[in-house]
Amino acid sequence: MTHPLCPHCAHSVSFEHVYVEHDGVRILDDINASIPRGECTAIVGPNGAGKTTMVLVLLNEISYRGTVTFHGYAEQRPRVGYVPQSLSFDRGMPLTVLEFMAAFHQKKPLCFGITRGQRDRLMPLLEKTACSHLANRPLGALSGGELQRVMLSAALSQEPELLILDEPASGIDFKGGEVCCELLDRFRKEKNFTQLMITHDLSTVAAHASHVICLNRRIVAEGNPHRILTPEVLAATFGPHRGVPAPGAIPGTEEKCQAPCCGGKQ
Repeated sequence: MTHPLCPHCAHSVSFEHVYVEHDGVRILDDINASIPRGECTAIVGPNGAGKTTMVLVLLNEISYRGTVTFHGYAEQRPRVGYVPQSLSFDRGMPLTVLEFMAAFHQKKPLCFGITRGQRDRLMPLLEKTACSHLANRPLGALSGGELQRVMLSAALSQEPELLILDEPASGIDFKGGEVCCELLDRFRKEKNFTQLMITHDLSTVAAHASHVICLNRRIVAEGNPHRILTPEVLAATFGPHRGVPAPGAIPGTEEKCQAPCCGGKQ
């Protein structure tokens, strides 16, 4: 299903004066930020900056003060797909990849098999993420990169309007990170969903994100990565000794992303 974009809605989500505290410690401090509709937004910041907390606020999973507004969706909240950085489960569990995918949709118990309709719907998604050969493999037998691609397939099978990814390039062995670049970009353009990712990879952010939020418990900067990922902003975000970005992460550097979707050119 392709979701029509609302031409009058510049933003998918907006945060206004959002605060989060836990045991008297302020985790997010007066957050004012926006996530552009139909684009790829990256949240970057050091460990403990509140990146995951900001996503939990968006999902209404924790208590907060302030306002989170969703713009231009038929329902009050968009349909969300989520790809975690890792998945905790019993690797000895007798569950195949296709059964894992079907469990999100099928009402009939999996012990009675997967319906033909579900199989016909899910297999093309596995093919697009280069996982079709894994369909009958036990979930616990997958490598970290294979599991990440299967989780992406499962999230996409829910036809999300907002896709959230936590460190999408972490542990991925899919043609040098193509899953983060070419695959996600293509899916986003085909399906018209909004993409939000938490990442530490500044080169990927600069090459593929159209919007970046620099966070360290408060918003340090927000906007086009080629304009705001300066040494000064990165020093304010990550600290004075980590303010020098990776090659290609700021405008004017000569190195470019080597991913296939960028042509691998310098």
